[in-house]
Amino acid sequence: MDEARDEDGHADGNPAGESHAPAAQAPETRPAATDPDHSGAHIPPPAQKPNTAPPPNPTRAPGPTPASESASAPEPASAPESAPASGPAPDSDPTATPPTPPASPSRPRKRRILRLLAALLALLLLPLLTAETALRINYTGDPAPGTRTRHRDALWLGHAWVDGRKTDRDVKALAGRLRDTGIRDLYVHSGPLEHDGTLPPSAYAKAGWFIGAVHRELPGVRVQAWLGDVLATETPDGLRLERAATRTAVLASTRAVLDAGFQGAHFDLEPLHSGDRNYLALLDDLRALTHARGAVLSVAAHQIDPLPAFHSFWGTTTGHPKWWSQAFFGQVARRVDQIAVMSYDTLQPLQSLYGGYVAQQTSLALEATPKSTDLLMGLPFYHENRFGHWAHAETVPAAVRGVRLGLSRTDAGRARFGVALYVDFAATEADWRAYRDGWAATPPAAS
Repeated sequence: MDEARDEDGHADGNPAGESHAPAAQAPETRPAATDPDHSGAHIPPPAQKPNTAPPPNPTRAPGPTPASESASAPEPASAPESAPASGPAPDSDPTATPPTPPASPSRPRKRRILRLLAALLALLLLPLLTAETALRINYTGDPAPGTRTRHRDALWLGHAWVDGRKTDRDVKALAGRLRDTGIRDLYVHSGPLEHDGTLPPSAYAKAGWFIGAVHRELPGVRVQAWLGDVLATETPDGLRLERAATRTAVLASTRAVLDAGFQGAHFDLEPLHSGDRNYLALLDDLRALTHARGAVLSVAAHQIDPLPAFHSFWGTTTGHPKWWSQAFFGQVARRVDQIAVMSYDTLQPLQSLYGGYVAQQTSLALEATPKSTDLLMGLPFYHENRFGHWAHAETVPAAVRGVRLGLSRTDAGRARFGVALYVDFAATEADWRAYRDGWAATPPAAS
């Protein structure tokens, strides 16, 4: 999710031709037949008879065969050896079916292999189809009354707000859009962190101006520094939380952004694997630091296993354990003031399946998050089509309905709950309208 900075600024031994085969020999030539009496009559060559023909008459003298004998007594043709002793010739019946060649010994084996592959495919698809059906059912029903904003929502903002590209006019326009909504926190991109955990002040050079302008236009709205980096969990390069020096540098960077006037630090470190003890240790240190300064500590969180131990299966098969266990999610939530679930990039191909997935994630997150921590569910304010995310499926209306359904079924009265909008520079008017109508607007009182 930390791509916000790029949005609007961010030898063969035989020579060729030579043959080792013996040369072909010319066929032998049979000597020409002779004319013993020199009469000039043509002497035909001896006939090639089958082995079953009777031997020639031993009393007959050699010499030319009279023409009358040759014409009146032709030699009978013998039947082919392969013909049957009785019955019609093989080709006498045009409707006869030719004999079927014997089956190849490998065909039964191939059929067994194909049946085995089909069975394995069915075993793999059955759980998937069952899960998708459950998600579709999860999207049915009506949200409970009152499952709308608690005025604890948040918005991720791009880097342009703190690097000098935005002006007072832009802040006024932002304030006009956010006024009378439930947004209380702004996560403005102020990084990324260097791989060693440091953060150059030039990354947020205009932070003081922006924070002051927001407080002037939107009193009560908090501005937090959104800090992130790629972790070296799946590639050689990246930030390494296992190094104590790196964690110490992250603490120093957090201290610096708080000194610059930010009212909190929001961390988005990816890909973060479930059960990472070094991450939990960093959060313990960050919590002590932010609370000592009266600031907010918040994090962007991975989604929760939709099936038990699914992150382990996915990590083994793809090398990228996308999800967290519900237990690890709870361990993170108990260490922070806010936890925002990145409930997008879900692999779901249909709105109904995506909405059912968000409802499921909302319920799982509510079960794991203590009531003292703000739980926010992410809404996709961006439109990309790539593996894992289809814009026609992951829509704001589907996400809002999924959030309300999950909230209704699990803890409809949860006070410290909201949504987080990702991200300002990719949002459309339709996205803002869906957020206002489906979540932020207060329905009219019944007459």
